[in-house]
Amino acid sequence: MPLLRRARAAAIGTALLATGALAIPQLAHADAVRDVSAGCVQGGPVLRYLVVFPDGTTSADAASRIAAACGGTTIYYAQIAVAVATSADPDFGQRIGPDRAYSAEAVAYANDRRVDAGPKTDEVPADRDGLTTGSSADSTRDLAGQQWDMAMVKANRAHRIDEGSHRVLVGVLDSGIDPDHPNLTGELDRSASAGCVTGAPDTSESAWVPTTSSHGTHVAGTIAAADDGSGTAGVAPGVRVASVKVVDDDGYIYPEAAVCGIMWAAREGMAIANNSYFVDPWVFTCADAPGQHVIYQALDRAVTYATRHGVLSIAAAGNAGVDLTDPGQDSRSPDNVDSDDQVQRQLGPDCAQLPAGIPGVVTVSAVGADGVKASYSSYGLGAIDVTAPGGDPLQRGQCVLSTVPGGYARSCGTSMAAPHAAGVAALLASTHPDATPAQLRSMLDDEADPIACPGDYDLNGTGAQDAYCTGDSTYNSFYGHGMVDALAAVAPAATATTANQAQQSHPAEPAQRATTTPHATKPAAPPGATYMPSQSAGADPATPTSTPAPTPVVPTVPAAPVTPAGGPVGGFALLGNW
Repeated sequence: MPLLRRARAAAIGTALLATGALAIPQLAHADAVRDVSAGCVQGGPVLRYLVVFPDGTTSADAASRIAAACGGTTIYYAQIAVAVATSADPDFGQRIGPDRAYSAEAVAYANDRRVDAGPKTDEVPADRDGLTTGSSADSTRDLAGQQWDMAMVKANRAHRIDEGSHRVLVGVLDSGIDPDHPNLTGELDRSASAGCVTGAPDTSESAWVPTTSSHGTHVAGTIAAADDGSGTAGVAPGVRVASVKVVDDDGYIYPEAAVCGIMWAAREGMAIANNSYFVDPWVFTCADAPGQHVIYQALDRAVTYATRHGVLSIAAAGNAGVDLTDPGQDSRSPDNVDSDDQVQRQLGPDCAQLPAGIPGVVTVSAVGADGVKASYSSYGLGAIDVTAPGGDPLQRGQCVLSTVPGGYARSCGTSMAAPHAAGVAALLASTHPDATPAQLRSMLDDEADPIACPGDYDLNGTGAQDAYCTGDSTYNSFYGHGMVDALAAVAPAATATTANQAQQSHPAEPAQRATTTPHATKPAAPPGATYMPSQSAGADPATPTSTPAPTPVVPTVPAAPVTPAGGPVGGFALLGNW
């Protein structure tokens, strides 16, 4: 197991193909049945596992196999034959099969105790200029004039035509949404919200509200903050959002939480699922590596199922500033251990940042206020679908202004870019209520404003190129098909034409991604990994389901005081202010 934390993996048992951290809270839907007659060891830390089974495995069979391996079933997603289980037995992974079980918690334990690696830290420095303490006057002031990002995607012009339909539900798979924020109270669907940190959905409000992070509230505001003349406005203020909490209090998004969030989106009939994160503990998950292939299979199955049940998944490209098609070396994984225990590894073509690297997911890069790829944004020809504003400290020092608990704040990152694309997709779902995820993806691509590769990409002024853009003016590695366009999504003539083209081009939902320009695709799943749901597994088919680019014209944004967050936005780590 060369990719695992060696000392801690040995301490927990070499049979565990696992990495991770955190003690486990009481689990929802926990099955207390344990088979202790087979010599099970119950004295170790109770660890959470993701378990993949063959297609057709029934719930009863899965529970029986887990119990026989000295574990308890937290939940079983029969539609995709994936379970979340817990066990205190160090041999659980070996008993159930090392090619089937993975724990993202195990490697942070040494001698049966957790070693604290601290919170996840992959942030883009926040723009703190102009922030002031809040006041009653600030809370009711119109801040839309400071939203340069909304002008860039033409959302302010789109709102004059259509703000989106309330029947469209967007899942914010993140750190929770503040239910009391005045710009979000009317847009938040509490009945469709759930906490997924344990791997099983918990609909109690305490499970899905934010605790240690303002990130999810910021993302939700970019998508759908009310356009009511006070505070900020979202791209699609007429749609609903659901809080799907997949982030634990230390900022980690473990595979079982991501699977739960994606499956919940399908169950609740969400049209769009925004994923502004990467799945821990591997910055890049390698589909052919021991243990990591379990993560890839489970996420691929969940995304495939959700797509076939009407959910378009959108994800941030990441803030590592690397070419996703050739990322080179990774020295930050696993990311839930001390830095001196991380392993430097060479990444191959089977390694991808998840969920962005799953076929069918729309991957979004970020640009700054000058309309140029943000310095931190990852890129890649065939990996990036579209681009959107994420802000960049090196471009006018501007980050993206949005809602946070207690007020409003700015944040930079591809986490901020993805919800702009999700908002535009929500407008498309509003104007094309019968469109499939493939058709929505096609329209999002087709209606994007192309951006050519920059002639000179030297943001820090060193005289050397910071990254190299490949492709042509209509499709390239920095911007994909171009800047997402909210106005095109609601303009009747444009949308009618594009809808007809999409219907002809995509008569049925394909298993793999569809594109309008031939180019390389995201890494394919290993043989046998792509999962097609089967009714025999308990699936419910009725479940809701390069020329230099001209300098972009971006409106000047006046510097004005902004109500700050109740806590520091920069204190949380996802994919922007990560």
